[in-house]
Amino acid sequence: MNLFETLNTITQRPVVWSKYTAGQLWTDAHIATQMLDYHLNPDVDAASRNEKFIDESAAWIISRFNLDRHSNIIDFGCGPGLYTSRFAQKGVNVTGVDFSANSIDYARGFASENALQINYIEENYLTFETEKKFDLITMIYCDFCALSPAQRFELLGKFNRMLTDDGSILLDVHTEKAFEKRTESAKYERNLMDGFWAPHDYYGFLNIFKYAEEKVVLDKYTIVDSEKERVIYNWLQYFSLEALTREVEAQGLYIDSVYDDVRGTKYSDSDDMAVVLRRA
Repeated sequence: MNLFETLNTITQRPVVWSKYTAGQLWTDAHIATQMLDYHLNPDVDAASRNEKFIDESAAWIISRFNLDRHSNIIDFGCGPGLYTSRFAQKGVNVTGVDFSANSIDYARGFASENALQINYIEENYLTFETEKKFDLITMIYCDFCALSPAQRFELLGKFNRMLTDDGSILLDVHTEKAFEKRTESAKYERNLMDGFWAPHDYYGFLNIFKYAEEKVVLDKYTIVDSEKERVIYNWLQYFSLEALTREVEAQGLYIDSVYDDVRGTKYSDSDDMAVVLRRA
């Protein structure tokens, strides 16, 4: 392949939701370490929100859902346990699921050092199954938006099956207001994102594509080094309240309440929204 053909491939717009490459972010040793560093930085909203937000959010969740030692909660995409550890400190029975070995190892170590009883499971939450029932299921930091329509459909059905009769689901999503602010662009840089993608020299290409009809944005990263080329697809779905309502109702759920965020901020026309789901 000559240089023109290579660049044409790099800048080509993929079919929406055509590839799913999330595993590369969490199973590559170097990238997983970078992601964990972002998670644990208390001052930035990167892989997780900042520490102040998480403190306020965890406190609100505990209060909003009356969590105590009799409550069973599961956090999908728990990362290094930033929420699960806060719940466990209040005596709640907590399970965390994540397929990042780095994150789960850190979470288990933190729990051990602080005498917290937390059940951590290293597994892709898309394939995770259990017979246990939960009073609250959480999926925080807009993880739901990174999944395809088919993946979201299956996940909502799984959530429904895992709920107790009066249980709730808490998740947050990006809104169509945020979608309107996104713009298509192309960027090329040596060691793109300050060496995030590899411990050695590489060239990074970032192409951002918007899909107006589907309300989806793709950040397409092409990473080229002396040995190989990798392409990482970071898809994000943006929702109106009506579109999200249709998705959850298709799996026998309904939206019980809506907020601006998972701190319980009053709902308004913002870039994100958080919803509490219950069985219909």
